[in-house]
Amino acid sequence: MNPAMPDPRRASASASLASLAAAAVTILLLSGCGEPAPAEGAPAGSVADASPVVLVTGSTDGLGRELALRLAAEGAHLIIHGRNAERGAEVVAAIEAGGVGSARFLAADFAVLDEVRRLADDIRRDYDRLDLLVNNAGVGPGAPGHERVLTPDGHELRFQVNYLAGFLLTRELLPLLEAGAPSRIVSITSRNQQALDFDDLRMDAGYAGGVAYGKSKLAQVLMTLDLAEEMADRGVQAFAVHPAPAMETALVRETGSTPQSTVEQGVEAVLNAIRSTDHPSGTYFFELEPRPAHDQAYDLEARRRLRELSEAMVTAAPAEGVGTAAAPSGAR
Repeated sequence: MNPAMPDPRRASASASLASLAAAAVTILLLSGCGEPAPAEGAPAGSVADASPVVLVTGSTDGLGRELALRLAAEGAHLIIHGRNAERGAEVVAAIEAGGVGSARFLAADFAVLDEVRRLADDIRRDYDRLDLLVNNAGVGPGAPGHERVLTPDGHELRFQVNYLAGFLLTRELLPLLEAGAPSRIVSITSRNQQALDFDDLRMDAGYAGGVAYGKSKLAQVLMTLDLAEEMADRGVQAFAVHPAPAMETALVRETGSTPQSTVEQGVEAVLNAIRSTDHPSGTYFFELEPRPAHDQAYDLEARRRLRELSEAMVTAAPAEGVGTAAAPSGAR
C-alpha cells in the first residue's frame, strides 16, 4: 500500500461521503458568491449566510495573507488571525476594498495557549459554522545558532506555535466545522519532517532550530491523519500540504537562506489542497501532488502517543519557572 494514502479499507467505506464533502467545498470556494449582503443591523465585516466562512491562521503576512486575499476575492468571509492588530486591519481593509468578500481580524499569540482558547471562544461566540480552517500560523527554523525558547506554557516554542496551538484550536472548533459540513481542515506543513522523540518533546537533551521546526511539521501530518480517521463519517476532511520550497517570506529571510520559490506558487499548492476532489481525506500533498510523508506519520503507536501527550499538554497548568517566549521576527 502506498503510505501517502490512508488505509483503502477505511477510504472505501466513506468514499461516497468524502466525495460529496470535497465537491461541496469546491463549489463553495469556486462559485464566487458575489458581494455578501450582511443581515440588517449586522456589524461591518459580518458574514452573509451564503458566504463560506474561512479561518486562516497567521494571515497578516506572507502565504497566509495572500491566501486570504484570494479566497475573499472568490466570495468567502475571512477570519484574519495574527498577533499584530495594525497588519490585521490592513488585510481586512484590502479585502473590503475588493468589494467581493468580507473579513474581520482576531488577535492571538500562539505562544500562549490561553490566547488560543480565547480566539476559539470568540469564534464560537460569533459564528455558527466554519467551512474551512487553514492551520498556517507558524515560526520558521530561525536564525542560525539561536538558543531554544520555552513558551509561558512550558513547551518548546516551535512545537507549540507550529503544532500544539493548531491542535488545540482545531479541537475547539470541530463543532463549528461539523456544523459547516461538508468542510475541510488544511494544515500547512513542510518537506522538512523530523522524527518525534516522545520522551523529549521540549528538546532538553539538545536543540537545533531546524530540527525543532521539522519535528513540529511532522506533528502536523500525524494530526491530519488522526483527524481524517476521526471525522471520516462526520463530513469534515483533513489534508496537509508542503506548499513550496523556501518561499520569499519573513520565515525564510530570517534563516539567511535564498528564496527558491514565490508566495504565489505556495498559494496555488494550498488552493489545490483546499479544492482537490481526487484524493481521500488524510492525504499529504508535496506541492501539487500527493506524496508519502515521513514514515513515522504512518506509525499508529506514534500517532497515539502524540495525540495523548498533546491532549495532556493543552489541559495541564503552565510549568513554573519557564521564560516568556520572544516572538521571532519571522513568525507569521
